Amino acid sequence: MSKVAIYPGTFDPITYGHIDVINKGLKLFDKIVVAISDVENKDYLFNSEERIHIVKKALFSDLKFNKKKIMIISFTSLTTDLCKKYKSNIILRGLRAVSDFEYEFQLAGMNRKLNNQIETVFLMSDVENQIISSRFVKEIVKLKGNIKKFTTKNTIKMLKDKYE
Repeated sequence: MSKVAIYPGTFDPITYGHIDVINKGLKLFDKIVVAISDVENKDYLFNSEERIHIVKKALFSDLKFNKKKIMIISFTSLTTDLCKKYKSNIILRGLRAVSDFEYEFQLAGMNRKLNNQIETVFLMSDVENQIISSRFVKEIVKLKGNIKKFTTKNTIKMLKDKYE
């Protein structure tokens, strides 16, 4: 039986930090479901269809990841319900800095309470990607800064199109 990990997030937009976690996750799991959150209480730059498109372009066009090993979906449910739907007992999460840990620790605990069969696996991106956040990438591009070190070519194009 193949090991499937659910990697939930907003991916608004996807960055090299996210991509680093996906790449490392592919070494541990047979398939990763990149689950793009579409809850209503968030203020997204891109809607869920745009984020799916951006993630697909980044992973499959820019970086040539194996389409058989990655599924990209949007969701509005609990992550634990997604795990059930995709027959996974693994939630994959990325950690950048100590500041992420408290939130991620609480989230993992809540998910464990919702379904004690689910484990959360934390992966750290490489040092050069740990400082990257979608929020900073959006702010830099909005101010006409260079974001080539932070995300892929197609993602940059979509961001620039959004702000022009």
